[in-house]
Amino acid sequence: MPTIALSRPTAANVTRSNGGERAWEWAGGKLVDPSRFNTWPMVRELAMALPRRLEVAPGLRPRLPLDGTYFIDVSRVALASLRSWGASAACGTLSALPCPDASFDLICALDILEHMADREQALHELSRVAAPDARLLLSVPVRAGSSTGLGESDGHDRRVEPGQITARLAAHGWVVEQSTVYDQPSVSRSLATLGRECLQHRGERALWWYNRVLTPWELRLQRPLRWRPGLVSAPRASALLLLCRRT
Repeated sequence: MPTIALSRPTAANVTRSNGGERAWEWAGGKLVDPSRFNTWPMVRELAMALPRRLEVAPGLRPRLPLDGTYFIDVSRVALASLRSWGASAACGTLSALPCPDASFDLICALDILEHMADREQALHELSRVAAPDARLLLSVPVRAGSSTGLGESDGHDRRVEPGQITARLAAHGWVVEQSTVYDQPSVSRSLATLGRECLQHRGERALWWYNRVLTPWELRLQRPLRWRPGLVSAPRASALLLLCRRT
């Protein structure tokens, strides 16, 4: 594993850079091995060629290999679980990564950009820690208004047009090499409304059900990802997964 010195931000700095929001605690959850996700075929190929790896905010759903990857998260539960599996994990946020400049050849940031109040700062940090010609796996929620509402209480309503995100990535030195539709299994609007109410009023119990019941269901319903060159045209998609290269 490459040696990279990670700084140790204080709890106050983490809270401030995270917009004051409570860290995702992953109540009742268990870490899912990266090989169980449909991202694994692409990740495995990239990881073999790019040894200096960083994943931001994986929670208990890391996508990059646990061995040889540095993980940054705000959740104490997630950090403890990652370390118990032998992974290197440190406390930090996407808006203030505790990493030196140009440290990584492969960076993964899934299901996190939509939670950031300052996306420009988040993209700046991803660019800062990326080495020349690095690769970035980034998920982006698209099509404003397409959400069923399940994610509106935690930021998933902050969707963007695909052209906007590619322009912002380009401004920070990234070009989209490949992309694919990254939709989750759909749920009915009534079930989404119930889920949102539970998150708002019975958060810990709702998270237990999500981690223990819904996650196994989602894993079984995953479809193989179909990668396309450049930015895929998918008008009905609610999210895209981008493979970007640092220019």
